[in-house]
Amino acid sequence: MNRKLSEAITDDPHAGFGRPPRHTRPRTKARPSYADAEAAMVVRVDRGRFGCLVATTGITVTATKARSLGRSAVIVGDEVNLVGDTSGNEGTLARIVEVGARRTLLMRTADDDDPYERPIVANADQLVIVTALADPAPRPGMIDRILVAAYDGGLEPLLIFTKADLASVHELTQIYEPLGLRMLTSEPGADHSELLRLLTGQVSVLVGHSGVGKSTLVNALIPGVDRATAEVNEVTGKGRHTSTSAIALRLPSGDGWVIDTPGVRSFGLSHVTVESIVAAFGDLDELAVDCPRGCTHETGTLDCAFDSAVADGKLAAGRLESFRRIEKAWM
Repeated sequence: MNRKLSEAITDDPHAGFGRPPRHTRPRTKARPSYADAEAAMVVRVDRGRFGCLVATTGITVTATKARSLGRSAVIVGDEVNLVGDTSGNEGTLARIVEVGARRTLLMRTADDDDPYERPIVANADQLVIVTALADPAPRPGMIDRILVAAYDGGLEPLLIFTKADLASVHELTQIYEPLGLRMLTSEPGADHSELLRLLTGQVSVLVGHSGVGKSTLVNALIPGVDRATAEVNEVTGKGRHTSTSAIALRLPSGDGWVIDTPGVRSFGLSHVTVESIVAAFGDLDELAVDCPRGCTHETGTLDCAFDSAVADGKLAAGRLESFRRIEKAWM
């Protein structure tokens, strides 16, 4: 046997695969331009695969995330650029190479002690908080926390009270009217024309506790979509998760999107600041400039300008009380 050949044979199959010599490839800091990339919107996420609606063709393609994006999350609602095969044919795969700046961002943490922020939906215009009036019973504390997330993320909130055939909405409307929120009720067989009017031309994300009827509502708004539904557990009074990931669905008119999200049982807010909550209320934000530095605006806070405004008749006492209630839900 040739001596050089015998020396090359070893027990280690990887022995011949060392690092390439230095300076064998020129290094460059130039980034690819992706001039031919296709603009798209992420409409679903499933285990590392992203369904992306291509803007020019209206075709939904499956894509992966480019390694250059690192560990940054790509979520439903993101505006992205794609390269690769964007035909949408079976077995083809495109690649997300760029993610556009987000106009709004809905986030939550698993609980208030969890420092890890979980982005849920990007670029939505309004947050539709769905809660049942019964079966399961409404949870104002949960509504308050989701409201805080909406204000922090820059989304306009809308409350939908389902199962209005089972209980009165009066108590809840009294709680939330001082905040100036838009509120609608729904029941089986109800006319959803007013809700459709509010959703038209908007990107709306639906959020709510498990079992409140989110998927039933989506099925009524978008016939044929067949989102899975489930009954509430008779023993615990809680719903079980039917949706496992967020998905964006176009309204039948073609003008607007509804993003259905999995039911939540908690909504951590460790990423929220009191300033972002106050900023969502124009009248309170203007008054806050007269508060002492570091003012938390809680009841009993010394020299809080909100209390002075109530005393002077510039701010309704009920509105301040409602604001402090949702602030307390965050704190």
